[in-house]
Amino acid sequence: MGAMKWWGWGEEGVAFTHEDKPELAPFIERVLGLDVRRPGTPALAFERLDVPEPNLPEHLRSALEEAVGADQLSTDPHDRIVHGRGKSLRDLVRQRRGDLGRLPDAVVRPADEGEAAALLRAAIDAGAVVIPFGGGTSIAGSLEAGPDEARPVISVDMARLNRVLEVDATSQLARVQAGAFGPDLERQLNAQGWTCGHFPDSFTHSTLGGWIATRSSGMQSDRYGDVAELTRGLRVVTPSGILAVRAVPSTSTGPSVREMVLGSEGRLGIITEATIHVRRVPPERTILGYLFPTWGAGLAAMRDIAASEASPSVTRVSDARETALSFATRKTPTLVDRLKSKALQTFLKHRGVDPTAMCLSFIGYEGSADYVAAQRKLTERIVKRHGGLGIGRSPGELYDQKKFDTPYIRDFLLDRGAPADVSETSAPWGRLQAVYDDVTAAFSDALDRLGMRGYLMCHLSHSYHAGACLYFTFALNPSGDRDALEEYGVVKSAIQQAFVDSGATLSHHHAVGTEHAQWLEEDISKPGVAMLRALFEGTDPGANLNPGKIVASCLDPGVGETLAGGESRDSNGRAGGPRHTVDAHQGSQPPA
Repeated sequence: MGAMKWWGWGEEGVAFTHEDKPELAPFIERVLGLDVRRPGTPALAFERLDVPEPNLPEHLRSALEEAVGADQLSTDPHDRIVHGRGKSLRDLVRQRRGDLGRLPDAVVRPADEGEAAALLRAAIDAGAVVIPFGGGTSIAGSLEAGPDEARPVISVDMARLNRVLEVDATSQLARVQAGAFGPDLERQLNAQGWTCGHFPDSFTHSTLGGWIATRSSGMQSDRYGDVAELTRGLRVVTPSGILAVRAVPSTSTGPSVREMVLGSEGRLGIITEATIHVRRVPPERTILGYLFPTWGAGLAAMRDIAASEASPSVTRVSDARETALSFATRKTPTLVDRLKSKALQTFLKHRGVDPTAMCLSFIGYEGSADYVAAQRKLTERIVKRHGGLGIGRSPGELYDQKKFDTPYIRDFLLDRGAPADVSETSAPWGRLQAVYDDVTAAFSDALDRLGMRGYLMCHLSHSYHAGACLYFTFALNPSGDRDALEEYGVVKSAIQQAFVDSGATLSHHHAVGTEHAQWLEEDISKPGVAMLRALFEGTDPGANLNPGKIVASCLDPGVGETLAGGESRDSNGRAGGPRHTVDAHQGSQPPA
């Protein structure tokens, strides 16, 4: 896989457009007051960027070259910029402005675990910082060095460790190098008749190691599980040697070291290999579309499906606002499409369904033909009980085709000055409606305080025994009175604060990084934060491994710095304290 754009999502030459979607521009103008038909403003030209010279002492360069080979160490400006940040909204806005932040001084690309161990030892001996890099898709601020970091910073690109090493067909386990990108992983497994079944929004541009480091979830996690459930064994290069976690189905060996590595964001070491669950490629796979009369009906249906004997691979329902956008992104309809749509509208009117309250759902089924038929029958009984209506394969097929393309929409809006982002959480079934209501109210209140327009929408996905994920997407039309990032920060903070105030988690699968760290204590309690800090400092006493992410170490630059007003700031310059009004997806938006 090649590197993504330095200023945006995905590959150069691939972009979202409204021109083949006749209803989209009027829809955005109606809900946001934004005219997307006018030409966009691109990012600053690369040639105009002020790229600082790397801080790479000669002895460190020599040691790194000895570890990985001279041709696998890069100080190229473009390479350093691409590896300097992830793809959060804040990252992209700053990149587009030419504010590059603290760039890595070198990018190194090990070929195996031995080279990874050698480069880590060289970096620690030289007092440098090491930041593991998979695909660079983080939207939580997990990849950027702190602005005050004076030590040399080394980005470790894992893309050369990209092979499926072994498939144990008897145990249904696969040993895989951590740098394997999603498409490469699936191609190698599919060639042997297997699948991992893990398909996050970032699938095309993210790696197995990145999924593990951020506790990723995939679109089919209802059936296959999220990456925490898929991952059984691990190998990690740490400051004290190779951490090896055996691939056993269960164990009683004290607190789980496997769980410590999951979600650790590079703070415990460089993940080089994982042993993961795999399954045979299913003979049949289908995703069908359904319409529910209300959001409440859709939530209740998803809850009852999770509690039933049915086990679909995908259970997703959008609220009315996300449904409206989904319909607005349809391409120019054919005559048959228009006739079908008119017939559906007539049918819904006959049933007394308010079209503005309708909620679009996708439910997926996998397995043998008999199994899929049985699962569909069980599921559709529940759907019908809650007023749901099946609308066939076409919507599901479109969703399946476009599911990895939607992050490009954010760049399209940013070109036109409109920040758009996502915030996702999880909560028990009994709390989901309250969380949804609280977030909606917090969003509206933030817009009122700022005097600006915005649009918030949501879908439920990733259903579990006890609850589900709520995935919110929002877009803003800046007022022009303040910096757009400041206004975005107020809105993002309002949503995140509503999560923890409602008893939900700060993130279901986008990790903590620096963007969400200020809410961690409210989520896992003060002793929980202290445990994590002790773990990181005990494993990495020199704070060489991606310092400042998740929780700040007392050794991290900037920790304890005091502002004139008496507030403390974290290593990224953000104010501390129990409440904040300013702070920050590739997003999982409806099918385009």
